[in-house]
Amino acid sequence: MFSRLPSLVTALCFLYPLFLNPVAAVWPAPQKFTKGDGVQFLNQNIEVTYNGAFVRWSSSSIPSSEPQPHEYPAHCSDDVNDDGQEEEVLTENLAFQQIPYTYGYTPSGFTSKEIVQAGVSRALTGIFNSKFVPWILHKPNTKYEPDLDKLEWLQTLEIIQTASDERSAFKPLAGEVDESYNLTLSTSGHAKLTAVSSIGILRGLETFSQLFYQHSSGTFWYTPYAPVSITDSPKFPHRGILLDTARHFFPVEDILRTIDAMAWSKLNRLHIHVTDSQSWPLVIPSMPELSEKGAHHPSETYSPSDVESIQKYGAVRGVEVYFEIDMPGHIGSVSLSHPELIVAYNEQPYHWWCAQPPCGAFKLNNTAVDEFLGRLFDDLLPRVERYAAYFHTGGDELNRNDSMLDEGIRSNSSEVLQPLLQKFIDKQHERVREKGLTPVVWEEIPLEWNVTLGEGTVVQSWLGAGAVKELVGMGHRVIDSNYNFWYLDCGRGQWITWENGLPFKTGYPFNDWCGPTKSWGLIYSHDPTANLTEEEAKLVLGGEVAVWSETIDPMNLDGIVWPRASVAGEVLWSGRVDDNTGQNRSQIEAFPRLTEFRERLVRRGVRASPISQEFCVQGEPWECEFAM
Repeated sequence: MFSRLPSLVTALCFLYPLFLNPVAAVWPAPQKFTKGDGVQFLNQNIEVTYNGAFVRWSSSSIPSSEPQPHEYPAHCSDDVNDDGQEEEVLTENLAFQQIPYTYGYTPSGFTSKEIVQAGVSRALTGIFNSKFVPWILHKPNTKYEPDLDKLEWLQTLEIIQTASDERSAFKPLAGEVDESYNLTLSTSGHAKLTAVSSIGILRGLETFSQLFYQHSSGTFWYTPYAPVSITDSPKFPHRGILLDTARHFFPVEDILRTIDAMAWSKLNRLHIHVTDSQSWPLVIPSMPELSEKGAHHPSETYSPSDVESIQKYGAVRGVEVYFEIDMPGHIGSVSLSHPELIVAYNEQPYHWWCAQPPCGAFKLNNTAVDEFLGRLFDDLLPRVERYAAYFHTGGDELNRNDSMLDEGIRSNSSEVLQPLLQKFIDKQHERVREKGLTPVVWEEIPLEWNVTLGEGTVVQSWLGAGAVKELVGMGHRVIDSNYNFWYLDCGRGQWITWENGLPFKTGYPFNDWCGPTKSWGLIYSHDPTANLTEEEAKLVLGGEVAVWSETIDPMNLDGIVWPRASVAGEVLWSGRVDDNTGQNRSQIEAFPRLTEFRERLVRRGVRASPISQEFCVQGEPWECEFAM
């Protein structure tokens, strides 16, 4: 017992300030944050202004959980309405008029003012409707709520956007939008949120919503942290999730809920790996046979209006949705409608031809493939370009053996295949760029196949082992998805089956290839710029956690993704190193904030998994620490 005394004393001394001032559970951690211990109450009549005018809602607005296809024009700007007419940002005659909070507002246009109005509605809804009474964050039988005999009210929320949004604000390349914000709450009952862009305002509104709790009386909401001063901005401009919709299909409502949780976590890119060899759920109007024959079922498809609504829903929340058609491998589902274009579809045993069945790759020396892709991109790219800056062309896990079966090649030699692949990539990326999009590829294209990529192409890295350093050394901009840390599907067992006998003995105990499970602590430990120089680190745009869906479907999606994706969200927003201390951010400090944020996710309708037992959630962080 006494041998543990020094470590316990050290831990208690380190944590002593936490006892004096409870941790404000803002997630992800702001860059600079000071707070007090004053209590302010909030009600639904708070006066909210935007650039001097009271935020107001149309009386004809119909609460909706998702935008309708006709709600937004194709492009956006700060001061242009649906008819292309300039709108006046400041409305002086409303300066003294109080406009009440309105539940469920969705924009009728795509202007900065309406984006902010919708953000205010969602932020206040997150406070008033989530019913988050934080008893679970405190020890039983302790007093944690303020008295109601003397109420100090937060009277106003002043929102100031200091610059007009560019047209790219809602479909930006990484770094094109300033997401920074400043937020203050004074002791005199006034809050002020300032940001350069409407997206920065959305980030600040989310932080604002996390400062408040519901009182157990049921009719009061309060913050115990006044006064508050926050200066905040993201470390990385690309903070995302990859969602695979080919192994299992996810209805639109699941994708929209994922976008909501991303916005709450300050994640800003949803990368939809929409097709693969297993299925083609994407409806292409000029080529209907692809989804008619390639989808798992006619009900499991995404129509053009689905795609548009998903992208718009993300855009008004600061989440850019972009798509991937993986090629030239991982494309076997095309064989169900165009068998003449595909080689090695459903060949057995599959492991000779691909990483998982049913295999299938494009014929690299076939002009019909190029004609097919020309028609596909002419249909798809102009539609997705309206709301995205990127298009992912895949390129991972191309098996050389496939071309042994290709009558136009009959070789698995790199010397034969590399020039064909270079020509293939050049042509498809030319098409992507012609449609106003920036191409993204997997790391094998430059690293394994030595393909030269055009300027500006982004490379997504997943294999770890120094790949990021090698890629930035080649001058490439990189998205990091290192499977050793950020593959959320890992550690949950094999999706394949094993016959009795030798196969059973070989497979036992049937672990998957990328185990162990990526716990929140492991995810939190990863730094995408580890071992890079300062100049090299500038080429890392950020990262994405991957949700490959072999054993994930709508029934378990939320619990697998959340809150672990939020953990990567803090690494990418706040940085692995706390600039205030110069040290790696500690699990001890992060744990109470993460557990509280998980409770907020649950209260908002996301079935996020717990990260620890209830005793630890209710206790002090050091009580469940493994002290050495």
